[in-house]
This record gives sequence, C-alpha cells and structure tokens, in this order.
Amino acid sequence: MPVSKDKKELLESFSRTTDEIFSLNEFEELIDSKKKIRIKYGVDVTSPYLHIGHAVNLWMMRELQDLGHKVIFLIGDFTTQIGDPTGRSNTRPIISQSEIDKNAEEFIRQAKMVLRFDDPDLLEVRRNSEWFSKYQLSEFLRLLSMVTHSRLISRDMFQRRIKNSEDIYLHEMIYPILQGYDSYVLESDLTIIGSDQLFNEMLGRFYQQKFGQKPQIIITTKITQGIDGKAKQSKSLDNYIGLGHSSRDKFGRCMKIPDGLIVDYLKVYTKVPGEKISTIEKEVTNDPMKWKKFLAQEIIKRYHEETSAKNELEWFENTFSKRITPDDIPVLKVNSSEWVAIDLVNKFFDNSKSSSEVRRLFKQGAVSV
Repeated sequence: MPVSKDKKELLESFSRTTDEIFSLNEFEELIDSKKKIRIKYGVDVTSPYLHIGHAVNLWMMRELQDLGHKVIFLIGDFTTQIGDPTGRSNTRPIISQSEIDKNAEEFIRQAKMVLRFDDPDLLEVRRNSEWFSKYQLSEFLRLLSMVTHSRLISRDMFQRRIKNSEDIYLHEMIYPILQGYDSYVLESDLTIIGSDQLFNEMLGRFYQQKFGQKPQIIITTKITQGIDGKAKQSKSLDNYIGLGHSSRDKFGRCMKIPDGLIVDYLKVYTKVPGEKISTIEKEVTNDPMKWKKFLAQEIIKRYHEETSAKNELEWFENTFSKRITPDDIPVLKVNSSEWVAIDLVNKFFDNSKSSSEVRRLFKQGAVSV
C-alpha cells in the first residue's frame, strides 16, 4: 500500500523540475486514488551514459518509490536496434545485441545511484523484446493501421529533414509506434520524460485509449543548458556532468558552468530549499565563485558521500587557489632523447597548438620541465 503524502506537498516538490503535465487534473486524480502507481521509465541503450539531466527524472521517480509506488524500468533492447530518431538530423547506426546488453548493464549500474533496485515491489526490470520478438506481422500491421502517415511526419525532426531534403527511413517512423505500444503492454499509469520524448509518449496515451486502457499521465521535465552554456547536456558535446563521473570530475565540471546558470542548476539538480536559492539569487553576482563551489558540493552530495564533497572542495582550493601541487598528480617518464619539450607539451593538446603558443605557455609559467 502506497504511503500517503500530502498532494500539495508532492506537487510543490515536483514543480521545481516539471515543465508540463498531461494533464494536471488526471495526475491529481491519480494521487487521490491512493492506488499503487505504475511508472514507466523506458531507456534507449544506444549509449550507456547517464548525466544529471537524465537524473532529474530518476529523482522524481525515487520520490514516488519512497511513497510505495513502482517503477517499471524498461530496457528498450528491441527498439534500440531500430534507433530512436529523437533529436537527430540523420539516421542512427544500428548496434549489436551484445553491445545493447553491455550498455544496459552499465545503464542500470548508474541508475542504482538514484533508484531503488533492492525491492521488487518498488521496481521491476523489463525488456520490450519480451513482446516484440514474438509479435506476429498481422498484429504489427494492425498497430500501423491505427496511425496516419501525416501524424507521424508532423514530428518536428521529420519536418526539418523534409525541409532540408534529407532522408527519412521507414524504421525511424515506426519507432514512436513501438515506444507508444510499450505503455499499453506495461499498463503504465505515469511516465516522466524529457520534453523531446513527448511525441512518442503521446502515442502511448493514444494506444492505451484504443485498447481500452486509462491513458498514462505524462510529466515532462525541465532541460537546462549544458556546462558550456549552449546546447543541452550531451556526451557528444562533452558539456555534461555524468553520474558515472568521479566526484572530482563532477566538481571540476560544475566549476566550468557560466555564472548565469548557477541558480538554474541549484533549482533543477539539487535539493537546496527554495528559500535558500532565493537568497543566493540575490547574492550570486557579488561572488559567483563562492556559489559555484556551493553548487558543486550539493551535486556531489546527491551521488557520493558528504565527505567527498568536502574533500573535493579542499582539493580544488589547494590546487587552484593556493597553487599547491597535488600529491596524486600522475607522473609520466619519457626518454629525453626521444622528445623535444615543445612537442611533448603539444601532445597533451592533441597537437592543436602551434609551437609559438606552446612557447608562450612556458614563458607564462604554465608549464615547467
């Protein structure tokens, strides 16, 4: 039986990270019903990297788990072989089953940093190959017959490809149909997603209604800019803070964010009380470095021990403020006859700097031999 929690308190907690709810009335009714909520969380395991943007959804689900509700952690192993076209201007490469299995294992390892996997009443892991690998062609054609071509190509990314005279492959158009059907099979009551997945999950509501189920509620979460202050967090852009990053890497990446993102990151990626954030918002421009360090510690506390946050702050201040050489700095021994110092330094920059730029680093004291 789910633990009761004041509806207003839950909605207030969710409001910090929620973009939209489809629909709020349905969500309030679901909370009031006191039923054990089935929360679908589907993952495309093309890449096994989770970042703190993904974790926004996980933390909201963890809050529901703590109230006794159940997460259905769906490994999209069948659909991953097709490739989700979301956010793509080109076709995703198809990956092997062995790579999918390896990625799924790593995905779960990182998700365990937030979600509870220790109680089968709170989480179950499923794979959509369980049903799609046994699916008959006649059943699949029935699914296709329910959705029009115009509805599928209305998706913004497909419209961009059409405008740019780029190819759209049929298997990419089918992907949202399969993802939507997952919601029906799993009897999903709720799914918490990034706004880029809204089109697919709306098809979930569509199929549930077609097959006589109550449609799932969809909560889309806020998406911030990455640590470069530009596009959203992405591994390909290396502008993200990964769950798999060490506490030191997390701290260092937090220190790279533009000052203007400090408050947004505090709101979306930490549990710092709103009143405290309001105070910080008034003070942040006076001492952004102070609050950036504070942010870094708060993010580390969510995924590591509290002592890790203190240790990383001390390491950062000793290394970059007091200029103390760290004890754990790696030592690389090379044969001096094989390298010219300038070439050796440039090697660390992937040969991207000119000889004059490297000489300038020596003169400025940035490098010593």
